[in-house]
Amino acid sequence: MSRKLLLLLAATTVLAACKPETQAPVATETPSTPASTHEFSPQIDEGDYKELVSRLASDEFEGRAPGSVGEDKTVDYIAAQFQRIGLQPGAADGSWYQPVPMMETTADESTVLHVTDGDNVRDLAFGTDFVLGTRTGQPEVKVDDSELVFVGYGVNAPEQDWNDYAGLDVKGKTVVILVNDPGFHAKDESLFEGRKMTYYGRWTYKFEEAARQGAAAALIVHDTEGASYGWDVVKSSWSGPQFDLLAADDPDPRLPAQGWITGDVATQLFADSGLDIQQMYAAANQRGFKAVPLKGKVSFDLKSSISEKASRNVIGVLPGTDLSDQAVLYMAHWDHLGKHEGEGDVIFNGAVDNATGVAGIIEIAGQFAAADPKPRRSAVFVAVTLEESGLLGSKYYVAHPTFPLDKIAGVVNIDAMSVAGRSRDLVVTGLGSSQLEDILKTYADQQGRTLTSEDNTAAGYYFRSDHFNFAKAGVPALYADGGRDLVEGGVEAGKAAGAEYAKCYHQACDEVRDSWKYDGIVQDLEALYGVGATLAGSDQWPNWYDGNPFKAARDAMMQAESAK
Repeated sequence: MSRKLLLLLAATTVLAACKPETQAPVATETPSTPASTHEFSPQIDEGDYKELVSRLASDEFEGRAPGSVGEDKTVDYIAAQFQRIGLQPGAADGSWYQPVPMMETTADESTVLHVTDGDNVRDLAFGTDFVLGTRTGQPEVKVDDSELVFVGYGVNAPEQDWNDYAGLDVKGKTVVILVNDPGFHAKDESLFEGRKMTYYGRWTYKFEEAARQGAAAALIVHDTEGASYGWDVVKSSWSGPQFDLLAADDPDPRLPAQGWITGDVATQLFADSGLDIQQMYAAANQRGFKAVPLKGKVSFDLKSSISEKASRNVIGVLPGTDLSDQAVLYMAHWDHLGKHEGEGDVIFNGAVDNATGVAGIIEIAGQFAAADPKPRRSAVFVAVTLEESGLLGSKYYVAHPTFPLDKIAGVVNIDAMSVAGRSRDLVVTGLGSSQLEDILKTYADQQGRTLTSEDNTAAGYYFRSDHFNFAKAGVPALYADGGRDLVEGGVEAGKAAGAEYAKCYHQACDEVRDSWKYDGIVQDLEALYGVGATLAGSDQWPNWYDGNPFKAARDAMMQAESAK
């Protein structure tokens, strides 16, 4: 997904719906996609890694969209690699595949957002001015003359003494919301965590809170700095088929409709009400902010198609010796954006995001299988689906784990590895979170590297990849790879490499390139393997550092286990 390497977010999607048609994949015991004839080494190896990532990112897999022919080829290929290595199928039914029930929806992109102010009507175009979707499962969501209300950052945080909805009834109304946290745009370090994004800054939270408040729709105002990605990422991520868990598998509240508007559209909405958008930004960053009604009303008739299907997580296990009921878990998401309509290159191959991560856990699995002595704890390797649609495959796994969460010693997530070469540092997203970092530091020290945090903590990367679902449940989870201080060229070269890839993030040009350097990837994988090998070979139970918001959940989990 999204990456500190890019200084860019992995934008995700929402749903719209129509006539259901259930389709479930067949879980085969023997993967049908043939494995490569490449001769693999039992150790982490540059040539092996290149073979794996090149195959996963090839046009053969059609951009690895969940629910597509590309999914079938992808999950079978991953399972074939797990089988080659000697892992055992890890799903509850004894297969390689854990079905993840989902809705696949496609919004009608001819939908128009009508904004009326008296006799004046302005029609906004899907993709150009706004994006919109629904997670209701309804084939049509119609909103007529819904009042617009600006609710600042759309945050209700009692512990921060902050409630943008205080004294406000938004039932039937459309709320307009700023992205990121209070204090961000004003550069006020006294609010929330200053420039570091909290979960209140995530667009997913804002839609959930608007749903709790009873809004008919919610529109987030896009700005590149606050979102950490441009409008082109929003547009590409919200176009075409979209995916979600079924409502029965997702306790989070859902709005009738939700989406984004461009900054230019928002500027005009405020101007039509006699308001200056910059003054509204300033007001929203003041404690005690009160919501501001806007003069305009919105109407739309959103038609969508829907089919109920199931995607798949792929799970392989190397059983431990004397502590086989305990586990260390490696994960990476296999999905990407699939094929889009249009001319030219229409396959979004997702080479960096995230063929690199899937190839990484396969290589680590191979080294685990070749280890002597064998690990005491089981090593679990999970290639999850639907990350690009809101971390849904990992969310489903956490709700239906193959090892109880209180039996998982730690999680290592690999998402979009750096292809820029060896580095003097190792970036840990959310540095200062858990004792897994103490183990990683041992291996970084051996490599002569230092642990550093991501550059743009305001982007909230810690909330944007699959480890976050484990973290919310209390399981210590590590998200680290790559570095920005390159051995060849230093920090400037690292920044240039990130900026170059940013051009292809969630675009068709995210493909394997001859210029990639694999020596740094091998270095990263060896360090991450070391973390899991240390845990799998011991009876350590790392925890979150004191003060971390997820520590209470882990403490309660482990206390309940010890009381059994």
